[in-house]
Amino acid sequence: MALLGTMIKTLMVALLALGSLALPAEAATFSMKRGLNLDQWVTWPTEDKWGDRETILPYPEWRKFLKEDDLEALKDAGLDFLRMPVDPSPFLSDQTTALRDDLYAGVLDSARMINRAGLKVIVDLHLIPAGGNRKIGMSEVMDNPATFDAYVEIVRDMAKTLAGEDPQLVALELMNEPIVDCDENGTDLWPERQKQLFAAARASATRLTLVLTGGCYSNAASLAKVDPKAIPDDNIIWAFHSYDPFLLTHQGATWAGDFIQYVTGLPYPLTAISKAQLDMALDTIRGRIRAEAPWARQRGMLAYLDEQVATMDRPEKLLALMEAPFKTVDAWAKANGIKPQDITLGEFGMIRKEYGNGFVMPAADRAAYVRDMIARAEAHGFSWSVWSYGGAFGVVDAFDGQKAEPDVMNAIRALR
Repeated sequence: MALLGTMIKTLMVALLALGSLALPAEAATFSMKRGLNLDQWVTWPTEDKWGDRETILPYPEWRKFLKEDDLEALKDAGLDFLRMPVDPSPFLSDQTTALRDDLYAGVLDSARMINRAGLKVIVDLHLIPAGGNRKIGMSEVMDNPATFDAYVEIVRDMAKTLAGEDPQLVALELMNEPIVDCDENGTDLWPERQKQLFAAARASATRLTLVLTGGCYSNAASLAKVDPKAIPDDNIIWAFHSYDPFLLTHQGATWAGDFIQYVTGLPYPLTAISKAQLDMALDTIRGRIRAEAPWARQRGMLAYLDEQVATMDRPEKLLALMEAPFKTVDAWAKANGIKPQDITLGEFGMIRKEYGNGFVMPAADRAAYVRDMIARAEAHGFSWSVWSYGGAFGVVDAFDGQKAEPDVMNAIRALR
């Protein structure tokens, strides 16, 4: 009889969960307009030290240097939410087994700290590549079925951790920029994997708004391939990211491919300087490619540089290039009956400087780019969150305890 009672109880729980899916809300419970991404964990010691309580706690990393008044300053600047990246790698590492409950508790406490500052929060499970100070990253999760299953359980447990929070103040993003389905041969793995992640999260948290995305780095075209009807729930916000034009937004970034690291000194927009000045800047880049790039790649890089410049060398071309992702998402949303307020531009921004690189992107150019992207998002009725508080793209902090130039945050304050 005890076994029968347990089976009946389990069945009732399952039916309740299914009921919550069969009768979804008319729109996402969580709503937001203007936001900022907090920093992710990229600077901590090697994984063999993650089991040290003093090293890894408080968690996430930004808790070591941001205080409540820093968060309140963001509220005062006119922001209404923060996207909080949480690195899942420690949850997948056997080094942290004894501290696992503390890590989940740290995420919950951090979300509440943001709420106390008057801001809503998206808890963003934010995988990055392995290497350096971690053994498990995006590729390992996507390529190893057992590791993906372990990630599904992290999503389940994170949803359970946040399930009791006010769903108008806290939302959960299941995976940042999945690197899957980027092949031209039509690989189609992400829809089924996202369904698994969704089911795990929804089973643990029936009231939370969940943030879902397309594959291939969460780009707009990948979101447009998603069939939202395959996930029977309206308490969803759909996210896409755009850093177009990449040639300008990632100048000098050594981690962003073997070409862009040679590109520095281009203004935003290209027409902000005279043609003669632009030609000089491009010649400098060409000279750097010829001097530093692998010989076999030089001709292709030079041709690619010219091709990219040709897509944005007049204002109308640049406008079309930057508007294209928004049009793609807008058309997809209208075709699927998704309201604009249930779509977010989860990441955009322009690099300030690569760590150790002498080139610093002019602050006025960065502010102009952010203003233009915000204008596009808001014209379509989408919410947005700038990347990011500090680091290479920092709009508040720079590196080594320094502050970023105030231009980008001033542009945001001017929206109030």
